[in-house]
Amino acid sequence: MSDQAYIDQGPLIPRNRAAHPVPYDPDYKTSVPRSPNQPLLSMESTLSEETGPRFGHSMLGPLDNNLILNYSKDAAKPAVGERILMHGRVLDEMGRPVPHTLVEIWQANAGGRYRHVKDGYLAPLDPNFGGCGRTLTDENGCYEFLTIRPGAYPWPNRGNDWRPMHIHISVFGHSFGQRLITQMYFEGDPLIERCPIAATVKSRSQLDRLVAPLDMAKARPLDFLAYKFDIVLRGRRQTMFENRMEGL
Repeated sequence: MSDQAYIDQGPLIPRNRAAHPVPYDPDYKTSVPRSPNQPLLSMESTLSEETGPRFGHSMLGPLDNNLILNYSKDAAKPAVGERILMHGRVLDEMGRPVPHTLVEIWQANAGGRYRHVKDGYLAPLDPNFGGCGRTLTDENGCYEFLTIRPGAYPWPNRGNDWRPMHIHISVFGHSFGQRLITQMYFEGDPLIERCPIAATVKSRSQLDRLVAPLDMAKARPLDFLAYKFDIVLRGRRQTMFENRMEGL
């Protein structure tokens, strides 16, 4: 499917707010001042949301999706930690692939520390790990990153709260209205059940969609484990039939 064919499929489907985390949750204390005070409005998409940025392969370097090497750029100085492959597909709400779209990730190092001036956690920085990468999906919406498993870390929310191991993800889609920023958690991490941020997702099935299962079929023996994380963006509306969106 060409980019132009995808663009011409019509306006965006209105967001399903019931599938979003609650904006206000006292256990996640920074959500209290940041949450909206007025009801949200659902409006039809316009041209400014239905179109968006375009990214070409020429903008990416050969190591941009390899976080083990893209900071040091020296095979003799790889990032420290458990090597993993993060992979999956970017789809829209109708199950169609979203090709040639930018996927960016950022994460803590193996000790749970970010390369950020405001991160004061006691874990040391890894001099060979920058903690961010980017790639474009292929024609089938597939993407992958070679990285290290991030560590858990404490954060000043309640007395002894810890963030589970996670990777932050930004996906642009083919229009500004599809932009998604989310997080990927790891199968089997006990801290997911104790995290106030994860707990803002009230539906168990919705929270499970943020947890990447182990994928031994993509793991490489004596090298890395693999985790599969499919990402679903807001879709484009299909042709109306008897005032009903097909498939909904």
